[in-house]
Amino acid sequence: MDTLQLLQTIWFFLIGILFTGYSVLDGFDLGIGTLLPFMAKDKKETATLLTSIGPVWDGNEVWIITAGGALFAAFPHVYATVFSGFYLALMLVLFGLIFRAVSLEFWSMDEARRGLWEWSFSLGSFLPALLFGVALGNVIAGVPLNDKMEFTGDFFTLLRPFPLMLGLLGLSAILLQGCTYAILKTDGLLQNKFRRVSKWVWAAFACFGVLSLMLSAVYLPDSMKNPLAWICTAALVVFLVLNRIWLNKKNDAVPFIMSTLSFASLWGIAGSLQFPNLVRALQGSDLHLTIYNSSSTELTLTVMLIIALTGMPLVIGFTIYVYRIFKGKVKL
Repeated sequence: MDTLQLLQTIWFFLIGILFTGYSVLDGFDLGIGTLLPFMAKDKKETATLLTSIGPVWDGNEVWIITAGGALFAAFPHVYATVFSGFYLALMLVLFGLIFRAVSLEFWSMDEARRGLWEWSFSLGSFLPALLFGVALGNVIAGVPLNDKMEFTGDFFTLLRPFPLMLGLLGLSAILLQGCTYAILKTDGLLQNKFRRVSKWVWAAFACFGVLSLMLSAVYLPDSMKNPLAWICTAALVVFLVLNRIWLNKKNDAVPFIMSTLSFASLWGIAGSLQFPNLVRALQGSDLHLTIYNSSSTELTLTVMLIIALTGMPLVIGFTIYVYRIFKGKVKL
């Protein structure tokens, strides 16, 4: 492996780490946001849930911005293909994220229409939670591309059974992340409600996981021969089982840890199936966008790696510091 190939491989894993970090961090506040109108029955419960994510939700979204920037700089052809081909879906995600921020501000000031802003916050959380998984499902399953690395489908091309199933799997993982975080940050009746609901969400996660595995055998038969993907799948099963066991034991922290590890295992499966591809082409492997045919130059990747190795420890350290400051149960 020469220096350029090594750098391309490193950046494949670094971008995967950034997306994983975004999923497990912003996942819990997207999950709480989606469930907010259904779980909070009065102003106090709503305020408790919003306070639980208030200090950290905007910092969590920095991870997706960083991941997108890294993808643009390291693999510009992939960035151009995905963001142009998935334009409408990504605009819906963007509007959802904007509505979340607006809804939080207006909820605290517009008491007469707080119900409206709660539902707006919920919808703004639901759309990204579903569509991120659908987008990932499409790059794994493959999309129509031409020899110029351009997407040749339309919005409805993205709404195929396999990507939609992965979207539901991602949504259930995000809801489980939100439930377990709420268990960690609340107590009393509100915590008990989330503990009950989390068991139903867990069951949906498990069902969608089995269905996704079955569809993978149909749409990606070669994935059944991938040993690393099977190892990550086994890890996912172990973490989900442990999650369910500790939910019964009324432990506050372990279910969230197991949910986080389950989410990371999903990304491990996706990375195992994709490498070295970044976007698969339906027409055949000759048109796949890989880390080798879509990356920046060796100089660019080297300079970026130096910046990343300097900046990422600072970001991770600051994130840990923030979560330590706001640890513990929510106190209104």
